[in-house]
Amino acid sequence: MNNKKEKQVHIRPSWDEYFIQLADTVAQRATCDRGRSGCVITKDKQILVTGYVGSPKGLDHCDDVGHLFKKVIHEDGHITQHCVRTVHAEQNAITQAARRGIALEGGTLYCRMTPCRTCAMLIINCGIERVVCEKKYHAGAESEAMFKEVGIELSYIKDEVQEYSGQKVDNTDMFRKE
Repeated sequence: MNNKKEKQVHIRPSWDEYFIQLADTVAQRATCDRGRSGCVITKDKQILVTGYVGSPKGLDHCDDVGHLFKKVIHEDGHITQHCVRTVHAEQNAITQAARRGIALEGGTLYCRMTPCRTCAMLIINCGIERVVCEKKYHAGAESEAMFKEVGIELSYIKDEVQEYSGQKVDNTDMFRKE
């Protein structure tokens, strides 16, 4: 009879998997349940700064008072709904770096999904060279195009679109009279 225990092999995560997992941990501090997202910015495999979705300092949080939704009608007629009470995780990470005097030039940004257009523009202007996302954002095509145009490397851990509550809006609601 063989009584030897089989040794379990520990598989270390890649650097990208590791930092994405840390971004997910940072997201636990988020104060908007619609897209609890976190961000980690690194350079040379060292963490420079983190950020998560939350309201500006001193203002109410979604978790406490509810969402502040705005509907956006796109050129093709489809409508999306966005909570505008919070600052995105990427924006909070970038502002933390600015407050602490940390240069992000040449860094890598890790986040839950493709950054929105505004975050993409901030990322470009910070000099970040690489963006790693866990999943795709349903409205991320413009950001993807901007990153490609300026030479920022963009990669995904999973080839799927991030879904969250209230993402899609029924167009008929927009024209319904109360």
